[in-house]
Amino acid sequence: MTSDRDRSPCDTGRSEQRIDVAVRGIVRFEYLFYDLVMSETSLPAESRDDAWADDIGEECFPPVPDAVDLVLETATMMSVFAAQRLTRIDSMRRELLREASGRGDGVRDIVERSIRLELAAAMRVTEYAAGRLITQAEALVRRYPAALDALSSGRITEKHAEIIADLLDEAPPELRDRLLERAMPSAESEPVGTFRRALRALIDSAQATTLEDRHQRALTQRRIAVERGQDGMSGLWIFAPDVEIHAIHGRLTQMAKSIRKADGETRTLDQLRADVATDLLLDGSADHLAAAASGIRAQVVVTVPVLALLDDEFADAGDPPVVEGIGPIPLSKARELCGGDSRWMRVLTHPETGMVLSVGRDSYPPPAPLKRLVRWRADRCMGPGCSMPASRCEIDHQIRWADDGETCLDNTLPFCKGHHLVKDSTDWQVRQIEGSGGAVAWTSPTGRRYVVQPERKVPTFTVRPSPRPHIDDGLGTEAPF
Repeated sequence: MTSDRDRSPCDTGRSEQRIDVAVRGIVRFEYLFYDLVMSETSLPAESRDDAWADDIGEECFPPVPDAVDLVLETATMMSVFAAQRLTRIDSMRRELLREASGRGDGVRDIVERSIRLELAAAMRVTEYAAGRLITQAEALVRRYPAALDALSSGRITEKHAEIIADLLDEAPPELRDRLLERAMPSAESEPVGTFRRALRALIDSAQATTLEDRHQRALTQRRIAVERGQDGMSGLWIFAPDVEIHAIHGRLTQMAKSIRKADGETRTLDQLRADVATDLLLDGSADHLAAAASGIRAQVVVTVPVLALLDDEFADAGDPPVVEGIGPIPLSKARELCGGDSRWMRVLTHPETGMVLSVGRDSYPPPAPLKRLVRWRADRCMGPGCSMPASRCEIDHQIRWADDGETCLDNTLPFCKGHHLVKDSTDWQVRQIEGSGGAVAWTSPTGRRYVVQPERKVPTFTVRPSPRPHIDDGLGTEAPF
């Protein structure tokens, strides 16, 4: 998701101005710090104020900031300060480790624990939190300086930097530099949730050739555990393959939604999911539930490059199979899912002219094939930063049916209930960008514009007529065809 503000800055972009203001704020903060804390100084306060004015000079400032600008300015300063904190934590650690160098590994381990304890005590946080800061500082300063630079200039948030450090450290060292280069544009433009999914998918795709072997090893760890709670409650934890777990959750959700429609039903969706799961596991049947709920079965959308199903050579060279809401899966699992079971919606990534793109004004409810295509294209709710799977979203007409909107791919989008409500009941303006393949522009009441990209773009195919052949028969005439 990208964003901009429809206002006219003087010479530079608003984001650059916000960074400059943040940096000036840090400088001003240092002046105030020395005014308040230092008991002796060689420069009188009046002189420091004059120097500050000289440093600023006659610059061109943006228009008077609104409430959102003030929040963003503070957020940018927090990013700059976070980068400074991580840099100084790493410097502190290296300095203390140098003092312990040459004393053996055992002593180093004790010194590391001592550093963590002192940082925790000084910052008044837990040792675990201090350890996390030390780990992130080392990762960003030593291995991912481009991310640290982006944090230092306010182009990403501290949470983005934390995700980069955590996820890239899980990737093989030889892939990290290339992955970081590809991830940074997304980190600087996308919300935290969207960026986390994008980076995870990027890492999984880069390791697609070893996914099958890693999945087979991970399968041996599947298990069930009970987590004791309080007040007579406990949790049941299931560790199993991604596809099955998401299918279970999806079925429980659909059954719970069906039950919640009954008159007099007061339980929340979470409570209904828990009750349905308990009934199914204890009784082994859904026959005692309402007919609408008992007939619901799990559904999962799997997208597979069509040639990968036919030939392992194509599978190794192309993109891995992907399940909606999960990410890449092993080819063996994809072949199993595409074997004909009606529970799985199969989308072969090969242009097929039979897809339903529009029914015009003949029908308000989108037909099932169009619904599947809209949801498959988006993968998630098309609200800014939303992570709700498209399969659990409502299909909305961007131009309302009452305003002569058509039921077609270019006018239908998946939104969760919350974003659907905001779109229809507030001053937000939402439009699908023409020719973008499904991108959506949200314009806020303050004039800011946020663009949400779909997971997959549906291409538009144009057939050009072949030129008529020119045949020279020596008489200066063309063949009549």
